[in-house]
Formats: sequence, structure tokens, C-alpha cells
Amino acid sequence: MQENLNILWSECQQILRDNLSQSAYQTWFASVNAIQWENNLLVLQVRSQFIVDYIEDNYLDLLSRVLRKVFGANVRLEYRVMMAGSSVDIPSDNIKLQNAAPIAPMVQGIAPIRNDWESHLNQQYTFSNYIKGEPNKLARAAAVEIAKNPGKTIFNPLFLFGGSGVGKTHLANAIGNEVCALNPSARVLYVSANTFKLQFQDAVNHNRVPDFLMFYQSVDVLIVDDIQYFADLKGTQDTFFQIFNHLQQSHKQLVLTSDRSPMELRGMQERLLSRFKWGLAAEITRPDYMLRKDILSYRLHKDGIKLSDDIVEYIATNVTENVRDLEGVLASLLAYSTLTDSPIDITLAQTAVGRLVPLQPKTYDPKDIVMTVCQQMNISERIITARTRQREAVRARNIVMYLIKKYTDSSLAEIGKQVHRDHATVAYSLSQMDDLMSYDAVLRQEIASIERALGR
Repeated sequence: MQENLNILWSECQQILRDNLSQSAYQTWFASVNAIQWENNLLVLQVRSQFIVDYIEDNYLDLLSRVLRKVFGANVRLEYRVMMAGSSVDIPSDNIKLQNAAPIAPMVQGIAPIRNDWESHLNQQYTFSNYIKGEPNKLARAAAVEIAKNPGKTIFNPLFLFGGSGVGKTHLANAIGNEVCALNPSARVLYVSANTFKLQFQDAVNHNRVPDFLMFYQSVDVLIVDDIQYFADLKGTQDTFFQIFNHLQQSHKQLVLTSDRSPMELRGMQERLLSRFKWGLAAEITRPDYMLRKDILSYRLHKDGIKLSDDIVEYIATNVTENVRDLEGVLASLLAYSTLTDSPIDITLAQTAVGRLVPLQPKTYDPKDIVMTVCQQMNISERIITARTRQREAVRARNIVMYLIKKYTDSSLAEIGKQVHRDHATVAYSLSQMDDLMSYDAVLRQEIASIERALGR
């Protein structure tokens, strides 16, 4: 039985090898083994959950066609993930490979969408794998409340904004997936602004605008990603305005994402901008050091990968801009390690990071340093410039001056402007700090923590 399975799987591997580059095959499929074939169920053993996710995101269509060809049209697929040298079952997608492709995997815990409605949600994006931190705290809390009671909270619309890769799309999809889990009959729709625009243009060209409006006005939860792409599109904005008003008045939920706040959007009608501000505009900023570490720890645990603390700290310190870069570094590390059959060490981590993000010295705005010090020390920025000699204020002020001197080209006079002190006071404080840093281990640890928050 196993011998026959090995032959069938070898045939699959050969087809995959013929259709992929050598590096892609070696990285993602060479280590995959078929361990069970019974009642049309094929069980594949893989080294980590990360490999499962990557295969499903990038090669599921190819794999499904190969398995149908070799194992038959009714084949179903299940994974068994190897961890710590032994095979353990980790909940994974149980996919029925039907004749139609591509196949959309279902994530355990998400209720199936009703058969007559396609939500277009990415079901990989849930609250459970959206790591909470200070940069997304408000947005995530509002999203959770909306998912429990869509259209009935004060957060309507929810306008999520922030830079690329900080988690806006993940959080927006998590709302939709949670609504579907709690109410499978809900009509939840995720659409990118660009797709909405193309659909509207097609409706205009084929005289189907009333049908287009009727469809969108029937939605219970409408999620529009990258709303900034509506800029300067008068017809699209006019139509979306009608849809927005209808859904709002019907107590249906709207979730919008953008790379900038409503105040900064250009080329958008004022009546739309005013409506974007009706609910909650929540910014998601780039992940701070602690959130980056938490995201790395979660992904490593999920994928069954073990990295030393110094490697995790190196990645969290140097990959600072967004979550997407963090995940890209982990993917590169696993790929390099698999291709070279070598352990992941600090040298490999430096190579992976260096290929994805610039490692040249960073420049800092003194105001950012002031803000970061105050956040880390949990004090008001007013204390930094206040005429007080309280110990906490003096310590924070001295740390601000020390870090501005260390990480900027500011003169002593320019440093003094940031803390409302004269040149002589700055010089004296910096001299004191140099002396303290030579023997005060607690101060050194405190500054090191602040430097990590700055992205050093």
C-alpha cells in the first residue's frame, strides 16, 4: 500500500518538478512526503505550517491539477506538520479538490459563506492571528466591537488608515470573517477600490447601473480597500455616495481603508469626505519594537520554527517599516535554510534582512526622539520643556538630550531648543550623561529599550 502511494507521489513530484524552477521545487516540495492514501483522502507530511501556507497561497492551483491527474478527480487533501522531530497534527485546511480551479481553502473556525453569496474575503485574515500592540490598539478594539454588532455601533463607517503593510487589509478582512462566523447568512462583501471602479465602468458600458446599485445596496457589511483610488473619479464617487447613504441609513456597516487620513485625501468630493468622518477614523502606525517581536514570536510558533533570541532581536530591530517586511524576512530565512540545508544563524539572518530592507544608518527627527522617550517613560511631552526639577522630569530631559546628540547632527543650541534650555545647560547635562552611562547599568538598559523603540 505504502509502496504504491510512494510511486503515485513520485509521479506528482515529477510533474511539479517539470512545472517549477529548481529552486522553487527544492524549497517548497522536495521535503513533502505522502504518508496516507485512503478513501480518496491524501495526507501529505510537511516540515512546517509555513510551508503549508506558502503552497496554498502560491501553488494551490498547480498542486490541485497535479493531484487530480494522478489520484483522481475526487481526491481530498490534508496536511500533517512535522514539529520538533515528530509528526503532530496541526489544524490545517481540509480541501476537496473538485474539477473547478482555483480552489479557495477554508480556515478552521470560520463559518462557511452561504452558497449564493461570495464575500471575496481572505479567510486567512482573522482576529486570532492579528497581533495586538500599541500601534493598532484603537483600530483593533473598534473592529472587534463592529464584528459583534455590525451597523449598530458608533463606529460606522470605520475608516482605517496607515502606511503600506501595517495591517489595514488584515483587520478589515478579520471584521468580515468574524461577522460571517457569528452570522453565516450575513451578506458581507470585500472589494478593492480599483475593482469597484472597474465594475462600475462595466455597468455604465452595458447600461446596468441600476443593477449595480441594487447589488451593492443589498450588502450588510461593505468593506472597501484603498479608497484613495477613488480620487478624481467623479462618476465612481457619485455612485459610491449613493451606496454609502443607503447603507448608512439602513444601519448597515461600512469599513474603509486608505493610505492616508480623510483630512489628507485629495481629489475626493467634500460630501464624501464629511461622511468618512461620521464614524471613527483610526490610524494604524508602523509596528513598534515590541509589536514586531510579538509578531515574529507568533509566526515562529505557528510555523514550528525555532530561532535564538539574538536572531529575533536582530530582525525586530532592523525590520521596522511594516508587517509585510517581517514576514518576507522569515520566508527568506526558511528558503535559504532549506536550499542550503543549514541552520538559521545570525549570519544568515543578516543576509536575509540585508536583501529586503536597507541597513544604512537611519536619520531621526529630534521631535520623534522626544515623542518616543515620553511614550516609553509614560510621561507628558510638556514635562520635557517644563521648568521643574523633579527627578523624573530631569531624567527624561537628559535622556532626550543624550539621544538627540547621539542620533542627529543637531548642535548644542538646536538641542536646547527642543527642551527649552540654553547652550550651557545642554553641555552640562550631556557631560553628566556620559559619566552616568559609564557605570549606571539601569540607565543603560533604559536607554537601550528606548533605542529599540526608535528602531535601532
